[in-house]
Amino acid sequence: MFHAIINAFRIKEIRNRILFTIAILALYRFGANITIPGIDASRILEQVQTGIMGMMDLFSGGALERFAVFSLGIMPYITATIVMQLLQVVIPKLDQLAKEGEAGRRKINQIARYMTVGLALMQSIAMVFFFKNSGAIINFDFAHVILIIATLTAGTTLIMWLGELINIHGIGNGISLIIFANIISRIPGQFISLFRLEGRNYFLLVVFVIIFIAVVMAVILIQQGERKIPVQYAKRIVGRKVFGGQSTYIPLKVNQSGVMPIILAVSIVLFPATIAQFINVSWIQRIADALNPTIEGRINPIYAITYTVFIIIFAYFYTAITFNPLDTADNLRRYGGFIPGLRPGKTTADYLTGILNRITLPGAIFLAIIAILPEILIDYLGIPFKFGGTSILIAVGVALDTMRQLESHLTMRDYEGFLK
Repeated sequence: MFHAIINAFRIKEIRNRILFTIAILALYRFGANITIPGIDASRILEQVQTGIMGMMDLFSGGALERFAVFSLGIMPYITATIVMQLLQVVIPKLDQLAKEGEAGRRKINQIARYMTVGLALMQSIAMVFFFKNSGAIINFDFAHVILIIATLTAGTTLIMWLGELINIHGIGNGISLIIFANIISRIPGQFISLFRLEGRNYFLLVVFVIIFIAVVMAVILIQQGERKIPVQYAKRIVGRKVFGGQSTYIPLKVNQSGVMPIILAVSIVLFPATIAQFINVSWIQRIADALNPTIEGRINPIYAITYTVFIIIFAYFYTAITFNPLDTADNLRRYGGFIPGLRPGKTTADYLTGILNRITLPGAIFLAIIAILPEILIDYLGIPFKFGGTSILIAVGVALDTMRQLESHLTMRDYEGFLK
């Protein structure tokens, strides 16, 4: 691995890409620590520890608890991207654009950017009025409110632009790397808080470290796990040339949907609690209390069960959106490919659907265990470690994807890569 790192820095193009990526991430972290003028950040910290605000603070790398310029983080862009993926299923025009190649994807991305600005504007307005009651906004006048809303909206737009700069001139996926930097920036503080506990039990700390390493290894195993479906292409003669005849495979990942089921599930489960903070309605408050993550300092069984069920449901739902067996079977038949022993067309699609349903279940159960494990550790071991399974999944996934890109750059130049 160290030899591969040295080789990467020997090549000017790769070295410049790596340094450019680091510079952009450093610039982002600088903006995440600049508090908006006229804000008393000490009154915000208590309200961003749990719930939707806690999730937003995680993705903003602690910027929300400081009410910094980048407090909204990249969540509006993620939401816009998810909405566009869902709309492609129900709007044929968008589905047609997605199948037009690079030009269609550019149009969809352009729509997602406009949607991101709109969502950022709405979220910044909601955030201003949410923190108004806590006294965090010192001067709640028209000019100051407009300044805060414009700053938060511009901050999200700037993050989106920085992510695209990394895509063009850097290494890895820009948006994913920004989230990765936010998550990693909180690890040192979390570990320091562990070792500063009064009356700490060193045995429990060792057990926790072992569990943490085991979880990371399990995440890598699941993220890399895939079922390879063999595909054979028939030989075709076009003029004097012979095409096809080679064998390949379709990789079906165990965790096809990534971390999205957890994000969608936590948003749905905590949505009543978020609404209850703005609307004082008795039945909404009862639902919010029933889905409260903790009851008298202990994990709420109703919350845990509901959370787990939603994760499994969304794992199947998101997998069905991202992988269409009918389209895959149709493309195989169009280009002369077939799965040995199966007829092209509907038989192939049914076979792929069955395989996908079987391998999605263990992946969904694993996601649910990863998501609920931190709550169990905090509840039964008394370890206040907030670096949860969602964070580990994102961090490991982004790290693997970035290393694959570095691997491809090195392989093109006949250097041995990271993953060999």
